[in-house]
Amino acid sequence: MRSLFRAAPPPGVGGHSRALFRVAQCVPFVIVLVALGIELSPANFLVTGTFLTAMPALAALTMGPKGILSVAALALATDLTSPAYDQAYYSNIVSLLLVSLASVTMSNAVRTRRQSELDQVRRIAMAAQEAILRPVPARLGPVRAASMYLAAETGAQIGGDLYEAVHTRYGVRLIVGDVRGKGLPAVRAAAAVLGAFRVTAQYEDELAEVMNHCAAALRQERAVPGAVDQEVLLEGFVTALIAQVPDSQVVEVVNRGHPPPLVLRQGKVQALMPTSPLPPLGLEDLLTGGPPAKAESYPFAPGDRLLLHTDGVIEARNPDNNDFFALPEAMEAVHTCPPHEFLEQLHRGLLRHTDGGLADDAAMLLVDRLDEQAGDRPQ
Repeated sequence: MRSLFRAAPPPGVGGHSRALFRVAQCVPFVIVLVALGIELSPANFLVTGTFLTAMPALAALTMGPKGILSVAALALATDLTSPAYDQAYYSNIVSLLLVSLASVTMSNAVRTRRQSELDQVRRIAMAAQEAILRPVPARLGPVRAASMYLAAETGAQIGGDLYEAVHTRYGVRLIVGDVRGKGLPAVRAAAAVLGAFRVTAQYEDELAEVMNHCAAALRQERAVPGAVDQEVLLEGFVTALIAQVPDSQVVEVVNRGHPPPLVLRQGKVQALMPTSPLPPLGLEDLLTGGPPAKAESYPFAPGDRLLLHTDGVIEARNPDNNDFFALPEAMEAVHTCPPHEFLEQLHRGLLRHTDGGLADDAAMLLVDRLDEQAGDRPQ
């Protein structure tokens, strides 16, 4: 019977409201079954045809055409069991058929209109998402790059994950981040951080200052007059990581509460852990003294591969044993693949691990340090 309930609960409702919605879907069937019991009992002198006529219209409030027709068929079968073959009997059957036809027609019209509105919203969401999360170029100075965004839900979804890669006079600068929360507030926070990065990455000498500009943009976006309590401060913070790949064989990183990037070197993965953990953007007021102002450097030689990612990748769980996705092992298993195929293999591994259902949006940004002496090919 579950396939008959084609109408979904309204989006954004909690579990209790969804349960009430499912109960409301069962009400027409329960009423028809009660009427059938009356017709088959000694109390069949009671008139049930009037109530049965209204059941298809009641079903149209919570179900699709299949559900409406199922209720109508059950109501018609109940009417046919009535022993009273009078004028009202035939009038009730005709009324039931007319109400059923009208209910199915109206249900189809409403579903068509809602689908049209949903398609329009998805097109707008996709355009906004492409404006915020632009695909990175395949080649940026001394590196080869690739990116991938994985939505937790089907369709064009905009979440709080963000990434960008730009070629500057200081080298290739990259950012990856994750906004706490969903919906439009998360989109605005992600857009504010990305906008600040895209502007300041081109002229700011110090990598830490680029991050400070991103933090200032976030504070301006989420500023609420009179909001000084800790609960407000904890809303909408952003974990972010900015990396810089200069011409020298290093990578500089400023990490603000984000999962550390992973370097794949000669088939082995190493996490670039920060020596002094820093708070996410938006939580600076909870600490005294503020974060230090220098980036940390790590070796990044030709042939090395750097992966920046959000927590939606490493926190993806297996539904059978609840294990996290083993990202380092997955990287080592496909380390010989070119950038785009490398990310595609990780994507397939994620889907296999989660049985096709991601619980959170995930973003990955990959760069390969090229060996110019070997013909600009990553080793």
